[in-house]
Amino acid sequence: MKRKAMEALIQWKESEERKPMVLKGARQVGKTWLMKAFGETCYSRCAYFNFDEEEALKSIFAANKDPHRIVALLSLIVGEKILPGETLIVFDEIQESPEALNTLKYFREKANEYHVIAAGSLLGTLLARPKSYPVGMVNLLTLSPLTFDEFLEAVDPALFAYYVSIRKEQPIEQIFHNRLLEAYHHYLIIGGMPECVASWVKYKDPGRIAQIQRELIAVYENDFSKHNGKVNSGRILMVFRSIVAQLAKPNEKFMYGAVREGGRAREFEEAIEWLVSAGMLHRVYNVSKAEHPLAAFEKQGQFKLFVFDTGLLKQMAGMDNQAILLRSDYQFKGPLTENYILQQLHGQFEAAPRYYAEKDKEIDFILQYGTEIIPVEVKGGEKKAAPSFKQYIVDHRPKYALRFSERGYRKDGYITNLPLYLARKTRELL
Repeated sequence: MKRKAMEALIQWKESEERKPMVLKGARQVGKTWLMKAFGETCYSRCAYFNFDEEEALKSIFAANKDPHRIVALLSLIVGEKILPGETLIVFDEIQESPEALNTLKYFREKANEYHVIAAGSLLGTLLARPKSYPVGMVNLLTLSPLTFDEFLEAVDPALFAYYVSIRKEQPIEQIFHNRLLEAYHHYLIIGGMPECVASWVKYKDPGRIAQIQRELIAVYENDFSKHNGKVNSGRILMVFRSIVAQLAKPNEKFMYGAVREGGRAREFEEAIEWLVSAGMLHRVYNVSKAEHPLAAFEKQGQFKLFVFDTGLLKQMAGMDNQAILLRSDYQFKGPLTENYILQQLHGQFEAAPRYYAEKDKEIDFILQYGTEIIPVEVKGGEKKAAPSFKQYIVDHRPKYALRFSERGYRKDGYITNLPLYLARKTRELL
């Protein structure tokens, strides 16, 4: 499967400002595959080291700080000379060796001619604690599950070719609109986890997908107790398992009392931070004003939490595939669609998406595009009634106003209606 992150790695390889690369992201999103594929396609050779599988590796880094000495020892292990610029050095599961993670700064300072890339499960929780890694001495890249366009390229290359050709204000023929909507519904069920997408391409069996998703959720929940450090693993699990109920509430705002009756912020704040840092959850803050810069108006105590993969959220909610495929109005349709939109918007704009709520009005997402503020309304079906959204437009007169729905690509007065399958092209179509 082709990943857009490969383009970022190629740019990193060619950059004069290159530092050792640290790849972060939740477990099973394809970090190991990406590093190996990058090494095999863009370098003469790839020297791969896994700190989880090869315990003896740790002793090299515990005893040595000189990167040239370390490279000489690693060359002996792989049985061939590691050459600057020609060999990609891959350190996988680097969280198992804090000394190796710390050594990256010496590669930057004393041996930057070597191309080094590192990754590990739950590395984000380590990077959230600056003392545990070489701040400013590494480049960071986050790998997420496959986005809708990556999914489409994997499952239907011909339809993907049409998708790529779509330009601003271009009419979309009904036959392609229907086919893209069908692919979108499949994505809601399958999600973007590489193992799920690969299984769908090979077997087209929804039962296999559900089994993989259940196993992934079990693996993540097991990780909470293994890698949580000082944070109470029971509280991490409680927060994670409360997400479906949190999103099913009318306003979706995260409530500590919904985790446990009488729950307080001080009990669960660390657990939330851990899950967000680990890449398991996305946090979207409310803003007091829909003005540039959005970060200045964040309400730190008011936020929503979404799952990093829509397919996993669908599985966690125990939803039946028929509800999605028959396009019926089911109870969880709104939250699932918003989770999907957030997953596609992720990384498209410099500022993270927020939402805007005051009194009885709420805007699903607020985007910052340069100095412009863009209100976003998300609809799971074709209905377009949204009094709060329309009132916001009257009050604020934004240059852009976006509605995502199953309707076609068209302009309705001040509002641009984008079909849900075009969410990944949002910035391109502005």
